[in-house]
Amino acid sequence: MSTPNDFDFLHGEWEVRNRRRTDFLDPDSAWVEFPAVSHCLPLFGGAANVDEIDMPYLGAKGLTLRLFDPETRQWSLNWAASRTGKLFPPVVGRFDGGRGEFYGDDTHEGRQVRVRFVWSGVSPGGARWEQAFSVDGGRTWVTNWTMDFSRPPVS
Repeated sequence: MSTPNDFDFLHGEWEVRNRRRTDFLDPDSAWVEFPAVSHCLPLFGGAANVDEIDMPYLGAKGLTLRLFDPETRQWSLNWAASRTGKLFPPVVGRFDGGRGEFYGDDTHEGRQVRVRFVWSGVSPGGARWEQAFSVDGGRTWVTNWTMDFSRPPVS
């Protein structure tokens, strides 16, 4: 069951290894890999947080606002990109047994897509995020972006 502290693991500084498909809807498209850095700030005693990820390879930054709803015991994850300055539709879900799954609806290049974010492999030193799109209402998914988070070396 989700709690207001599910994302406490994410607070602080991270190095991020990105793998992203060149075509988000084509399961046979190539992967591109690039580094990034992220910083997550807790708010509301852990029941909210904001992170910014800097991706020089893409010439862009991203921002996520995560909010815990105590009535539904679910999180909403709200993404914005520096290129557009727009907030994308949220994905909503919860953690169960160390795995978080979050779903929402959006458009990609003019097509309606179902969006899934998954958080897994959470530990003090790392975590994994992945994004997948479905064009058939969630019957099949194309994983199109993964991020492997690791703590930067202590200097």
